[in-house]
Amino acid sequence: MEKPVRIVTDSMIGMKLPDYARHSPRVATVLGHNPGPFTGPGTNTYLVGASARPILLDTGQGVPIWGDLLVAALKELCGSAELDRIVLTHAHVDHIGGVKQAQERLGEMEVIKLPWAGHDAAAGSRLTAIADGAVVKGEGLTLRAIHTPGHAPDHLCYYLDEERALFTGDVVLGAGTTVIPDDTGDLGQYMDSLHRLLQLDLETIYPAHGPVIRKPKEKIREYIAHRELREQQVLEALFGGALEVMAIVKKIYVDVPEYLHPAAASSVRSHLKKLGREGRVVEHGQRWSIN
Repeated sequence: MEKPVRIVTDSMIGMKLPDYARHSPRVATVLGHNPGPFTGPGTNTYLVGASARPILLDTGQGVPIWGDLLVAALKELCGSAELDRIVLTHAHVDHIGGVKQAQERLGEMEVIKLPWAGHDAAAGSRLTAIADGAVVKGEGLTLRAIHTPGHAPDHLCYYLDEERALFTGDVVLGAGTTVIPDDTGDLGQYMDSLHRLLQLDLETIYPAHGPVIRKPKEKIREYIAHRELREQQVLEALFGGALEVMAIVKKIYVDVPEYLHPAAASSVRSHLKKLGREGRVVEHGQRWSIN
């Protein structure tokens, strides 16, 4: 189970979202109530389906109040206190941490995710493996799994056929940008994932953090452009000579609060590793330079 990793803006940290809300006939959110510099207002957990037994997509971090809100939302929005099963985007703690709580409150149920060896313990013993292209069926809904590695190797987005909607997990957020961890992430894969999502017929994006996105293609293009700009900034920072990672961060992350610089450094290292694989930069111990 991995810690949450992403960069959010100050405006997202102060953003207020409702405890729970319905967004469409098949989609409602229950806020995870785990706000912070890496989660914004908290994790969006989703009730998906038009029946009284919806699918729960992601489970937040396991904050006690979330369990109460989950039951309240099910009763008010779905007319029951039952779930069909749990579907997970990936194994970071702010997505998988509430599985046990959901099962304690609502009973044992199937948990579905793409396996990640050594990271799935919090998903419990009833884990069902899923892979790219697999279909999860529910009453009145069809969810299609799309493998979108980069932020995490096990990351899946889910496409809701009936609404041309996409649950993007941490690949695309409602505000701010996702960190690509330099140890378990891969920026090249992340860019490929964004370009893959851009090919989908999309009406709405339901992100794991922040508000619903009603202009999905515009947001995905914004994310691609942002990464391309950061890459160019990393290269430009090195034009004057070899630099350590934190020196690069201070040059190009002038718009990001200093307490987020360690997270920014992780993304910079991911950029450097990608550029290194492409033969465009070279590592010299703690420093990097143009090749």
